[in-house]
Amino acid sequence: MQLIINGKPRSFDPSSFSVADLVRELNLEGKRLAIECNGEIVPRSQFLEVMLVEGDQLEIVGAVGGG
Repeated sequence: MQLIINGKPRSFDPSSFSVADLVRELNLEGKRLAIECNGEIVPRSQFLEVMLVEGDQLEIVGAVGGG
């Protein structure tokens, strides 16, 4: 499956792939993230439920602390 993540194509093996699976695959577990899929924000509570399909476009942004 090919996804566009932050403007760059990425390929993944699974045919059934949730946002939670993507977070795990990218080693982003436990980080403060905002994920947008095809222009819609995906709430963290729905990461397991939202399934990704070929060609989905995602933007992943991590929170940065500081002052």
